[in-house]
Amino acid sequence: MNQNLNTVLLDGQPIMPSKIICIGRNYVEHIEELGNEIPQEMVVFAKPNSAISSTLHARLGESLHYEGEICFMVIDGKLAAVAFGLDITKRALQSRLKSKGLPWERAKAFDGSALFSPFSPIEKWNESLSVELAINNQPRQAGHVGLMMYKPDDILRELGTFMTLNDGDIIMTGTPKGVGEIKHDDLFSGRILLNSEVIAAAQWIAGHK
Repeated sequence: MNQNLNTVLLDGQPIMPSKIICIGRNYVEHIEELGNEIPQEMVVFAKPNSAISSTLHARLGESLHYEGEICFMVIDGKLAAVAFGLDITKRALQSRLKSKGLPWERAKAFDGSALFSPFSPIEKWNESLSVELAINNQPRQAGHVGLMMYKPDDILRELGTFMTLNDGDIIMTGTPKGVGEIKHDDLFSGRILLNSEVIAAAQWIAGHK
């Protein structure tokens, strides 16, 4: 096994995902805040293992934007664990690529574009499963499964029609409204709740290891 692959934590044990599959435009209010059209089918893109980082960058050649998300780890073909994740985006570059009809990878799949809290095992979830992000202790994002256009089981089923998901692979389920620019020294506090109980959480300071 390639020991150079990046890892995430599941119950304190390092796991090396082969890939990260991301669902775009899964919350209507986020679609509206970016001025995008509601898609007729699920929007899917990928990040490589090399995108995983424990450092939240404030800039990488240009300003970066944050997107807080509910993230699942796949084991034995099931959504077996959950974490808070940050999908980091080069928004200006993404806008330029979209305007030309080009793929998003340069704006979404770069090194340092995916951060995750430790993953917690989860057997069952419901529409109360939610994500919250605060920056400098001020609420910025909040959303729950009930607001998703495509629910987690729908996502897993659809991905399985055209892609093999290996044990340890991560699915990022999309971001609610409230995205914005990362500022140097901002304190990011993200958490996942189920039935109002925090089951996964992490903090990062932008621009610091």
